[in-house]
This record gives sequence, structure tokens and C-alpha cells, in this order.
Amino acid sequence: MRQELLSLPKGLAEEVSKNLVMVARLIDEDPEQAYAYSRIALRLASRVAAVREAAGFAAYATQKYSEALAEFRAAKRMTGSVELWPVMADCERGLGRPERALAMAGEPEVQKLDKAGQVEMRLVAAGARRDQGQLEAAIVTLQSPELASSAVQPWTARLRYAYADALLAAGREDEAREWFGKALEADKDGATDASDRLAELDGVEFVDAAVDLSDDDEIENEDLAQDDQDEDDEDDDEDPAEVAAAERATDVTEYYDEDDEEYEPLEQSADDADVRGDKA
Repeated sequence: MRQELLSLPKGLAEEVSKNLVMVARLIDEDPEQAYAYSRIALRLASRVAAVREAAGFAAYATQKYSEALAEFRAAKRMTGSVELWPVMADCERGLGRPERALAMAGEPEVQKLDKAGQVEMRLVAAGARRDQGQLEAAIVTLQSPELASSAVQPWTARLRYAYADALLAAGREDEAREWFGKALEADKDGATDASDRLAELDGVEFVDAAVDLSDDDEIENEDLAQDDQDEDDEDDDEDPAEVAAAERATDVTEYYDEDDEEYEPLEQSADDADVRGDKA
């Protein structure tokens, strides 16, 4: 890519490079924003193959398959490379043309792909078979030396996962469980949701701890509210005359000191006398 950008004036090359960096950074987490940056780069340097390729992947990530296919074809013409062949075939699937994807899987370009590219092409072909409702054919398409190998390669987890998913779609649940397990063993980077699929097959349900905590807090708050209500009820049961007498006694203790020369006890009211007499 750097070599291609060197063909541009320095200032322009820097501007295009900045936009391509943003495409790469955002394409997974914010495809629409990545697509917007790719259009800027494309407007600035449409004759650079790397720019056409980046624009193709950004369009592909936002499911603009017709636009993506056009950009990939342009990049292929510029470079003569066949490495984009599998993703071009997948664009045909996205456009609802699985038969074209299958036709591409039989073209001579596939033999020029490296091992990773050939596995990717096999995944696309199997997907096209499934698009046509040919589940058993999809399963057979995925059966290959790469699938049977015990060696773990960058594509291993995805290949095993696709095989397990096809088996499950065909109703072969026990085999699917086995291959989801094998996919999980190879998936060190969490590229698939094999663990979730296994749990689903085993009937395991995951509970959100945050939801449980909020539920506990709600129960605790309800208990506290009930305690407060109980205390209020107890207060309501007290005799008003007793409460008034107690408050006046408190006032005497707080505001009068018997050692004070000016201290004079407050006169006892008839109500207070009655209350104390009852208690005696």
C-alpha cells in the first residue's frame, strides 16, 4: 500500500493514508463511519488499487454488495491478483445469486489462491449450497483435508464452526455438538460463538448478573420500606397523652438545671399527673 501511495503527491498521499487508517480502525466497530472515510479516500485517489480494495471492504461491511463487487473487480484489474476472488463470490451470494458464487468456485482462479484463500472459497461455496437449500451438499463441500486435520490454523475455527452449523441445520445434532466443541478448542481469539451454541444445545441458560443484583436491591428496598412502615404503625399505637407528657418531661430536663439559682420546676399539669398515676 505504501508503495502505491508513493505515486501520489506528498500532501495527497498523507491525506489518503489518514482516511485508509480510519477505515481499518472502524470497519469492525462502526462500519458506516468506515464507509464514509473510504468514500473520501476514493474521491481523492480512485486510481490506487489499495484505495479501491479498502472501499470494497467498507461497502461489503455495510452490505452494499453491488458496490463492493465493483470495487473488488477494479482492484483485481489493477493488480492482477486473485486474492479477492472468495469475497467477490460472497458478494454474489449477498446479491441473491448463489449460482454465480458456485460457478466462481469452479473457476481456474481458485487454484491460484493460497491455502487460506482456498478454505475461504470452500466456505463461500458451502454457503451458496445452503442458500439453495442443499444442506447435504453443503456438508460434503466442507469435508476436506483441512477440516480433518488436527493442526490449528487461522481458518480452523471458522471451518469447523461452519461444518457444525450445517450439521445442525440438517438435524444431525449429536455430530453438530461434537464439531462445535472442536471449533471452540481452535477458537483462541473468540472469532465464533461456538461456546454459546454448545450451551444452547445443552439447554444451559445464562443469567445476567446485573439483572439479579438489581432484583436483590429491589427486594432489600422493599424490606426497608416495610420496616419503616412497621415503625410508623408502632408510633401510631402510642397513647397521645403519654407522648405529650414525655415531651414535656424532656423539655424540663433540657432547659432547666437544678443547681441554677433561678431554677423552678415547671408545674405539673393535671394530664401529666393522671398519666403518671396510671403508670404507678
